[in-house]
Amino acid sequence: MGTIIRKSGVPDDCGIFIEYKIPATCKRIDFIIAGHDDNEVSNFVIVELKQWEEAEATEKEDIVRTYVGGSDKEVLHPSYQAYSYKKYLSDMNQSIYDGQVFPISCAYLHNYHPHTPDPLLSEQYQGIIRDTPIFFSSDTEKLEDFINRYVRKGRGNEILYQIEHGKIAPSKKFVEYVSELFEGNKVFTLLDEQKIAYANIIDIATHARKKTTIIVDGGPGTGKSVVAMNAFVTLLKQGRNLKFIAPNAAFRSCIEEMLAQKSSFSKKRLSVLFSGSSAFVDAKSDEFDVLICDEAHRLKGKGAFMYSGISQVEDIINASRINVFFIDDHQNIRPEDEGSVKRIKAVARKHGSSVMQVGLKAQFRCSGAEGFINWIDNTLQIAETANYDGWDKQSFSFELCDDPNLLYQKIKERVSQGANARMLAGFAWEWTSEKQGNTDAQVCDVSMDEYNFRMPWNSHKDSTSWAINNKIDQIGCVHTAQGLEFDYVGVLIGNDLRFDPQSMKVYASRDDYHDAAGKKGLKDSPDKLTVLIKNIYKILLSRGMKGCYVFCRDKNLQEHLRNRMMNMSRY
Repeated sequence: MGTIIRKSGVPDDCGIFIEYKIPATCKRIDFIIAGHDDNEVSNFVIVELKQWEEAEATEKEDIVRTYVGGSDKEVLHPSYQAYSYKKYLSDMNQSIYDGQVFPISCAYLHNYHPHTPDPLLSEQYQGIIRDTPIFFSSDTEKLEDFINRYVRKGRGNEILYQIEHGKIAPSKKFVEYVSELFEGNKVFTLLDEQKIAYANIIDIATHARKKTTIIVDGGPGTGKSVVAMNAFVTLLKQGRNLKFIAPNAAFRSCIEEMLAQKSSFSKKRLSVLFSGSSAFVDAKSDEFDVLICDEAHRLKGKGAFMYSGISQVEDIINASRINVFFIDDHQNIRPEDEGSVKRIKAVARKHGSSVMQVGLKAQFRCSGAEGFINWIDNTLQIAETANYDGWDKQSFSFELCDDPNLLYQKIKERVSQGANARMLAGFAWEWTSEKQGNTDAQVCDVSMDEYNFRMPWNSHKDSTSWAINNKIDQIGCVHTAQGLEFDYVGVLIGNDLRFDPQSMKVYASRDDYHDAAGKKGLKDSPDKLTVLIKNIYKILLSRGMKGCYVFCRDKNLQEHLRNRMMNMSRY
């Protein structure tokens, strides 16, 4: 880029950012040059740089394939990547959306020699290329002219200052549009104690004069996500600088997909409001007005995959004046999961943050069958619970199947009746990787020869959207189901969870548990591993709104569940 800029003839007082970190994200823009054009408009040009030498087109919107990170992968088209950075800044930076400065975007593949025809110029990409042109190794003069056109009058440092110091908050137009997507949606209607939790969040976020941490504690189906989304939208309307954090990528993706389906905004553009939990490691203290973290039990500690920090709980509390954690201590599923009420309170005290805790107890999933959730806790020996001996069978159906094929048949019948139903399983089977030829659920890893049963895990290719696609022929896992719900679920409990009829204990079998990250460091801690695996199955068993079918590969565990069912009250 140094050569390009020198040869473009632009003045020396153009401003330049290199590796500019986009505020409130973990994303970086490779190159920005700022200046004025012939009409004295304040412009800045975003340049996305790629070292690619080859690429392939795909049929997916704005997606291409290329060799990165040691293998061929699906990635964003370079023009779309640059465009998305421009749109993010246009939606979130007040200096930009108020028209004080104007963004332009392009992509430059300096090692890429185009073919005739070239896949990156395919017809399906022409819309984004018209907005954000792409330049190849032979296009240096074109890129020089492109940059010169927008910044040839220089005086760019003031523009960089406005980019760097512009208030980060969603534009009014963007807020109004997103808010309309939620209004009138019955999914987000607040009931009883949900309303109380919501009211407390809004009151504190609006009036608190000091740093405050809010903990909303509730089990599966108590409506944590409903409260979180309502609070998020209300605070968005107030013009707050905030983010909705979802550690689970599948849950986050489904929210974005649901909103995109109801709007003309792309899923990628809506994603500026949502974030994973690793994005705040370098955030400034109190950089955000509010951070709302759903599924906070999945926040990670040091050593977690693709996380360079020490504690995501600490990152979030440090980065926000008001932080809200929606949590269930019984939904940790890996050793690296550090999210807990105790941990959040300890970190809040360290940062001088006042703590308020709100409980959610009423059951809104499983047709309100609180007794079913209590029965799971009691039967799997997760917790001693009252009211565990029955529930309204007319409202919520539960059936134990002696053959996995029968369980699958029942799920297919529910789908044929118009229900939203899925197959789910614990990590008691290997999962063939993409590198081994399993990109799109080609390999039937979930196999039980004794029952002549074989099915694949959910596709690697679209794992984050599996829950909202009709993939009845694939089996989902806790990572593609946590935080989400279906009408009916069929749950395969593998040999990783067993029952000892002598000791009358439900326990985990480490050798039959195939999530390497899930058992890391727990070789000598069988009790801790048992807790995590029980949590996984509780999550899976509680994903159904209307019913649940279960098969246990361990015959002793199957018999244990059957005995517990026989002892239940008949409603």
